Amino acid sequence: MSLTLILGGARSGKSKFAQKLCENKEAVVLIATALPLDDEMEERIKRHRAERSSHWKTVEEPEDIFNAIRNSSYEDYIIVDCLTMWVSNLLEKYTDEEVARIAEEISAYSRGLKGEVIVISNEVGLGIVPEYPLGRRYRDLLGRVNQIFAGNANKVLFMIAGIPMEVKNESK
Repeated sequence: MSLTLILGGARSGKSKFAQKLCENKEAVVLIATALPLDDEMEERIKRHRAERSSHWKTVEEPEDIFNAIRNSSYEDYIIVDCLTMWVSNLLEKYTDEEVARIAEEISAYSRGLKGEVIVISNEVGLGIVPEYPLGRRYRDLLGRVNQIFAGNANKVLFMIAGIPMEVKNESK
């Protein structure tokens, strides 16, 4: 029973590191939350697909990651890539309180599974304050969701230039 949160900036190596943790594992499902809304994102999604092990199961679920995790709970390893896109997908459909409640349910449920759940998210609180209200709301909500997952996680890692730094490890 383990919930691991991998945080870091954009292009810090979060996804690659999560994939490396599971590279020799058989029963792995990757829950992908990105939507191909433009050509650049479509190319990014294709690149991520090509980098994954071919025997992994991929579930593309931009919103309902709770059910995607629940339906995959028989797997030994579940990777959710990523909360950053998930929060963006929910931002204009739900209130901040609703998103926080859903995040609490997902993270508490994930920690109780028999296998390992690895959740990836960007740390967006280290940069400049966004100029527009929607950008500030997004930054604040993602920070809140990250705190919820970190609070429920057994382990939290922070990626810097492809190097993982251990922030929390309850198994020690």
